[in-house]
Amino acid sequence: MATSDDTHDDSTPDIRKGLEGVVVDRTAVSQVNSETNSLLYRGYPVHELAADRSFEEVAHLLLLGELPDAEQLAAFTRSERGGRELDATTKTLIDSLPTDAHPMDVLRTVVSEIGATDPTSADPEALIDQAVALFARLPAVIAYDQRRRHGLPLLPPRDDLGYSANFLSMVFGKEPDDPVRQAFDTSMILYAEHGFNASTFTARVITSTLSDYYSAVVGAIGALKGQLHGGANEAVMHAFDEIGSADGVPRWLDDALGGHRKVMGFGHRVYKHGDSRVPTMEDALETLAGHYERPDLLTLYRALKDEMASRTGIKPNVDYPSGPAYHLMGFDTEQFTPLFVASRVIGWTAHIREQREANALIRPLSAYVGPDERHVP
Repeated sequence: MATSDDTHDDSTPDIRKGLEGVVVDRTAVSQVNSETNSLLYRGYPVHELAADRSFEEVAHLLLLGELPDAEQLAAFTRSERGGRELDATTKTLIDSLPTDAHPMDVLRTVVSEIGATDPTSADPEALIDQAVALFARLPAVIAYDQRRRHGLPLLPPRDDLGYSANFLSMVFGKEPDDPVRQAFDTSMILYAEHGFNASTFTARVITSTLSDYYSAVVGAIGALKGQLHGGANEAVMHAFDEIGSADGVPRWLDDALGGHRKVMGFGHRVYKHGDSRVPTMEDALETLAGHYERPDLLTLYRALKDEMASRTGIKPNVDYPSGPAYHLMGFDTEQFTPLFVASRVIGWTAHIREQREANALIRPLSAYVGPDERHVP
């Protein structure tokens, strides 16, 4: 028998804007442990994974459920390295898109094309193969898109390099220094998964209709493009450009807070005591600032962080250190969110797989507030 706690008067429904506080399903993929303020990937704290494991190992964990042994890692690595090359159709499509299109629009279009030309796209049993192939090819798409905007040609992938070293090599034309590769690998691990965020939930909604893998990823890319989600790391660098130097922080923040502008890179709906990924990414940023001899950028970073804490008490999220880290590496600001996609496609796939295994169509209700029934005169 229903109790008063689980029934509502139809005239006063319990509306949770943004689904805040609503638990819509179970997941075994990741969890924010509020007691330790840790983000866990299948039980492992992400900062431990970033310290001791490669992105390929973490991708295997999220996609297949466990960290790989040596043989499993070798097989996974072979599959990824064997799928890095762009085919002629994909390259022609990228060439046809305007260089002033946002890179997220390019990426969304290319993923749709990859799905349209994959003969297994409608086969649910091919999910992992589809995911590894897309995971392998996204770095080439992002690398070529940045290079063509600077009048540079596509570079072939290198199958003698790991995921992150190959990615950076394809963008910048040389094998990265080890601190740069490590920092990039760290960012990929930290961005790979984060529960039922907006893009992941979008992927699960699309999957719940029994649509195909690529449609779910395309929808997730669309959600991630938004400034309130994946676009925040781009917005951080735009803010840094406006501020100029650490001396400009107080005046810039006066204008931002006085104008009720959202300061991007700060705050998070899930974390109440600060984003647990920030210390790990901050360490990577500090290493990069030293490597590139850019103490000025680190000084600006710290000044805005401290001023925000002093005035608002709001702490940074992982987008705040990742934006300047990608800038130091040499990525165009508009490519920051595609880098997020290259990582988060792993988390999306884990959730798509989980949704398929215990599927129910996601179809919430709404509270109607329009005119009462009326008739056409």
